[in-house]
Amino acid sequence: MAVPKRKTSKSRRDKRRTHYKLSVPGMNVCPKCGEVKAPHRVCRACGTYKDTEVIAQD
Repeated sequence: MAVPKRKTSKSRRDKRRTHYKLSVPGMNVCPKCGEVKAPHRVCRACGTYKDTEVIAQD
């Protein structure tokens, strides 16, 4: 079994992990109300999806 000869330093370990980061999800603008929303999801502000009202507003 392979065993490391020396301890991996925190600096070397963290340099290897620089690409493990969160990315900002892509967002779209609702064509009806102009709010920012996730693509392929119902707009939370006006309740529409593809120009049809899915969630009834009060």
